[in-house]
Amino acid sequence: MLLTDAEGTPLGVDVESASPHEVKLIERLLEKCRDKRRKRCRLLYDRAADSEPLRTRLKQRGVRLIAPYRRFKNRPAKKLSRSATKHYGTRWKVERTFAWLKYLRRLGMRWEYHAFLFEGFWQLGCVFTILKGL
Repeated sequence: MLLTDAEGTPLGVDVESASPHEVKLIERLLEKCRDKRRKRCRLLYDRAADSEPLRTRLKQRGVRLIAPYRRFKNRPAKKLSRSATKHYGTRWKVERTFAWLKYLRRLGMRWEYHAFLFEGFWQLGCVFTILKGL
């Protein structure tokens, strides 16, 4: 999982096995990448983060989750508000950051057995991306 700012600059990385769902990892990534100087007020995410308990927990922290709603049979379909749609349109900057990082071949696929080694390579790739942008 990768946390970026509004311009696509990497702020933090968290590596976990494939078994836990992403909804359970979002708060851990925010805690791990907590920066006192920056106040996060919006979190853009894909459809996987559509969870009402997660939305309420993040709202208590002062973070607004902007993620498209999933379709369920037992719940009517909801749409994002106009302002949320405007912010979600900037998600391409996050995808661009992933493209920059996956250009480094070692990050495209996990070759390391230990997660801490793989996370170290991601952190190194983030440093290279930040330095390239300066």
